[in-house]
Amino acid sequence: MYGDDGTVRSILAPAGETWAVVGLSTNRARAAHGVAELLQRFGKRIVPVHPKAETVLGEPGYASLSEIPFPVDVVDVFVNSAQAGAVADEAVAVGARAVWFQLGVVDEAAFDRVRDAGVAMVMDRCPAIELGRPDFADLRTAGG
Repeated sequence: MYGDDGTVRSILAPAGETWAVVGLSTNRARAAHGVAELLQRFGKRIVPVHPKAETVLGEPGYASLSEIPFPVDVVDVFVNSAQAGAVADEAVAVGARAVWFQLGVVDEAAFDRVRDAGVAMVMDRCPAIELGRPDFADLRTAGG
């Protein structure tokens, strides 16, 4: 795992933040869809980022992070590891305060670049799993 519990907590704790979910589409069978739904339940605004730029969970989609016309706090990455580094670099470029690579998404060089840029980074973990942990119960009861 990459990203200590303090970093995980600092990313998950603030309510009302905007999470760009890269790889989120209308396909309800995909993990990104379930995680995005959970994030919404915990008070996060989700922004679908997918080449099709589809509206998902009531939120309009964008083809890339750079097309989003408002600030994004966290970029949650559901693309394969070979593509993840470019997404991480774009997240830093648009001013995200954190980047989160989902389970199985690993790019150690990108992890180092993001952290060297002063941006919080978690890799190979899932916010839905983290929010379910007993030691993070306060985040669930606080609504995010």
